[in-house]
Amino acid sequence: MDVVIKNTLESFKLTSAGWQFMWILMIIGLAGVGICIERFYYILIKCSKGRDMFLQRFAQCIKDKKYDEAVGVANQNSNFPIASVMKAIVENRSKGKDGMIAASDSAFLMEAPRVNRYLALLGTFANVLTLTGLMGTIFGLIITFDAVANKPAAERPAAMANGISVAMGTTLIALLGAIPIMAVQGFLLLLSERVIQEMEEKGLTTINYLASEA
Repeated sequence: MDVVIKNTLESFKLTSAGWQFMWILMIIGLAGVGICIERFYYILIKCSKGRDMFLQRFAQCIKDKKYDEAVGVANQNSNFPIASVMKAIVENRSKGKDGMIAASDSAFLMEAPRVNRYLALLGTFANVLTLTGLMGTIFGLIITFDAVANKPAAERPAAMANGISVAMGTTLIALLGAIPIMAVQGFLLLLSERVIQEMEEKGLTTINYLASEA
């Protein structure tokens, strides 16, 4: 294991064949990790932490017919996408059910893309990592075959080892980056879908309740 780590780290040196691929893989991988962290923060913390308490307060205000207070609660919790949807519904309650639905749809179309933002890009990063690793593998094999065909016998083993090291190193780094990013993307998609479904469900419930009270 120590040998693998040592050889991998040495592959980043400018004197190493295929160092370009290693640095490209690292940059793409770090960009993917950065997006994962930002989306985790937005979906798990900004969109979720305290959301249940907000919904309870908002529902109680609606039940008590304190609509101005409900709008105030939504304004205080504007970090939640669902708060914008709820606020739009309450503010347009005088327009009837159709008006509330139109306002809800408008707010939903504004908020839903913010929840899903960059998630598709994670899949792209994972694919680019894999393909770049494959390119590095082919580059390493070219070095290996060139050593077999053209290098003197004394230099051949070292040249072949260098080519194989490039091929295996780029593949390893690419998979180490792509697999976690793909796994995180799947998890974040599940979380974002839950947030979006809740926006639709709670919004429709609120519209039906206010329509029945009119």
